Amino acid sequence: MPIQNSKSRVTLRDIARHVGVHPSTVSRVLNPGTRQMVTEEIAKKVTKAAHELGYRPNAFAQSLKTNRSCTIGVMVPDLTNAAFAPIIKGIDNVLEESGYSVIVANTDNVAERAKRNVDKFRERQVDGLVIATARRQDELVADCRAEGTPFVLAVRSTTDIGVSSVVSDEVIGVKMVMSHLVQLGHRDIACVAGPQFLSTGFERYQGYLQGLAQAGLEADPDLFAEGEAFTEEEGRRAASKILATRKKFTAIVASNDLMALGCYDELMAKGLKCPDDVSVVGFDDMPFASHFNPPLTTVHTPLLDVGAEAARILLEQIEEPYLPARALKLRPELIVRASTAPVVS
Repeated sequence: MPIQNSKSRVTLRDIARHVGVHPSTVSRVLNPGTRQMVTEEIAKKVTKAAHELGYRPNAFAQSLKTNRSCTIGVMVPDLTNAAFAPIIKGIDNVLEESGYSVIVANTDNVAERAKRNVDKFRERQVDGLVIATARRQDELVADCRAEGTPFVLAVRSTTDIGVSSVVSDEVIGVKMVMSHLVQLGHRDIACVAGPQFLSTGFERYQGYLQGLAQAGLEADPDLFAEGEAFTEEEGRRAASKILATRKKFTAIVASNDLMALGCYDELMAKGLKCPDDVSVVGFDDMPFASHFNPPLTTVHTPLLDVGAEAARILLEQIEEPYLPARALKLRPELIVRASTAPVVS
């Protein structure tokens, strides 16, 4: 229970009197950037007193003093997509430790809305941005560079050189999928691709093509269909287009788990069973992928780590604006479940 009357704001001076130190010492302890300047014993006493007294930092006063808001803007394309929850959590875990707050904005994959969000973030004077909405060629990224806004791309990258980003290695992930399917005896493998204007859709398709080439197989344009979004509906539409060609195939590589779910829907509607008739593979390993019927073979992307690494790089950029850009690719992992099976001869 706080000792201080809840009607009055607890100050650094109140904590200093309670512990018996100078207010500047309290300030150092409560600032993550200077806490190491104080002995651990004093730091523990100050932290304990701050908690007991119910101290809440005055963010506005701090921003005036440091010329920082201690807030970071995070833009995601679709908050209903479960893949973005661990990314946001990874970002928040790292930033919270450094005293930063996170503001999340949803763009619905609309470029104009993304620009409005950035304008709002600037009005709020955020210290930096984590952008998970980038297209391969993105005017917003160029605008942020021109404005000198510290930012890091997460999950999606652009063709721009010299931009910091943290992504999963999409090409390697799909090549793992292709190797798995080929080992099961599959030779006629269809691809339900994500949007090619996004790095995730483009690079996963490149992994599919490279996987075919490594297996000595040729790409069949009739076994390829591009979805306009990473959604269940687009996955089903793309699968329907491939099925309409009446070309033989025994497996589908879908560009993400939601699109794979759409493939399930269309196969079932056409009286086909997974994996007896057609094996299906997704990408991302969303939390519900293991509960599909059948449980989905997919590529696990380290989304929590993507968010955490993006936050760390952004903090480095804020502290040292002239550091060179860093582009990280984290290695994914193939998760084999019941949606893939050997080809029945």
